[in-house]
Amino acid sequence: MNRIKTFASAVSAALVGVGSFAGSVAADDVASFYKGKRMTMIVASGPGGGYDTYSRLVARHIGKHIPGNPTMIVTNRTGAGGIVGANYVANIAPKDGSVVGGLQRSAPLVQLMGAKGPKFKAAELIWLGSLAKEAGVCALATRTGVKRLEGTFKKQFTMGGTGPNSTEFWPALFRNTMGSQFKLIRGYPATPQIHMAIKKGELDGVCQSWASFKVQAQEMLANKEITPLVQISLYPDKEMNALGVPLLSEYLSKENLAKGVSLEDVELYFKLTVIPPIMGRPFAMAPGIPKARAEAVKTAFAAMTKDAEFLADAKRLKRDIEYVSGDEIQKILTELSAVPQAKMAALNDMFKFTGPVEKVVLPIVVEAGKVIKTKRKGRSIQIDYKGKKRTAKVSGKRTSVTLNGKKVKRSAIKKGMTCEFHYYGNKSRAKKLVCTD
Repeated sequence: MNRIKTFASAVSAALVGVGSFAGSVAADDVASFYKGKRMTMIVASGPGGGYDTYSRLVARHIGKHIPGNPTMIVTNRTGAGGIVGANYVANIAPKDGSVVGGLQRSAPLVQLMGAKGPKFKAAELIWLGSLAKEAGVCALATRTGVKRLEGTFKKQFTMGGTGPNSTEFWPALFRNTMGSQFKLIRGYPATPQIHMAIKKGELDGVCQSWASFKVQAQEMLANKEITPLVQISLYPDKEMNALGVPLLSEYLSKENLAKGVSLEDVELYFKLTVIPPIMGRPFAMAPGIPKARAEAVKTAFAAMTKDAEFLADAKRLKRDIEYVSGDEIQKILTELSAVPQAKMAALNDMFKFTGPVEKVVLPIVVEAGKVIKTKRKGRSIQIDYKGKKRTAKVSGKRTSVTLNGKKVKRSAIKKGMTCEFHYYGNKSRAKKLVCTD
């Protein structure tokens, strides 16, 4: 009997040893794969906005937490409110663990509602986590005289839209459920251009995440040129509370509802729309990549959020960090999946903008001056334009860059050169850079 026990113990010890060895081999394989590797961050949004800023922040820091310490480049794949980028990550990008998607929070909801655009299942993506639990906001220019949401029930106001995301979903939902007289102007490449249009008097307002709004509208907020009307969130935001912005729940009453809409349904519709912001700045990888690599990147993402250099960089960018785990996001998507399909279909209808719609065609602005600063090997270039600082985002593929008449890489542009920006305006992505030394 003792001999049998001894033999069993020996086998058990051997199996533990094999398991430890296998784990070590897996870790070595991960490090071997990523060593010297250049990973890609796919941003499903335009340059200059909140998603782009958070994605580039991750790209600069996550590599040192992944075994093998890979570097990461950033590519913007815009379109359809983030669906184009999400489709690319899920279906076209290499499924070897070398690609991460900086996705829009609304993309999973669009897929769950049964829209035709998404070519992925949100619950099947490998969620690394998110960098923010966010509240949304709808705001109007102070010149409109409107200080509360009910002021939008009787008079028309123009709102800017960038695609099927919060900039268009929330104006549609408020119009369809409460009767807000919003008119939608579509076609803006990103929210910075919407804010520019509000300041010029071309638009009245915008709906978007509070994290991006407070940065992009910083000057207008300070000068009291724009008024936040409502916090779109399940929970109150401290900063908006301090400004006296009412929470969405204050408006959810029978008196504020449009005809033919029940309070129970409206509460469900808004609950569904505010759940995605809880996964405010989500990052994911495609299904089907090697499990060990996926776990390594997920672990690295979590470790990065505690890194002092990462947090300092986020503070410099005036971006709050509130880590949400990939597992929490998965739980959210599971809960959304449990909503009856009939309710999801009704929500999809509520997201359809039924009011007047126009499409803006933005003019290309041309501004020239001496280069006073370049960042990240030419990804951002700043010039002195008539005494004012002007910044252009420079894409490696979508921006044509010439120096003395010859096509060059963006990294060739240096301080002291003279560059002519062809872009939509300050802090937008340049269509063309024409430079001389």
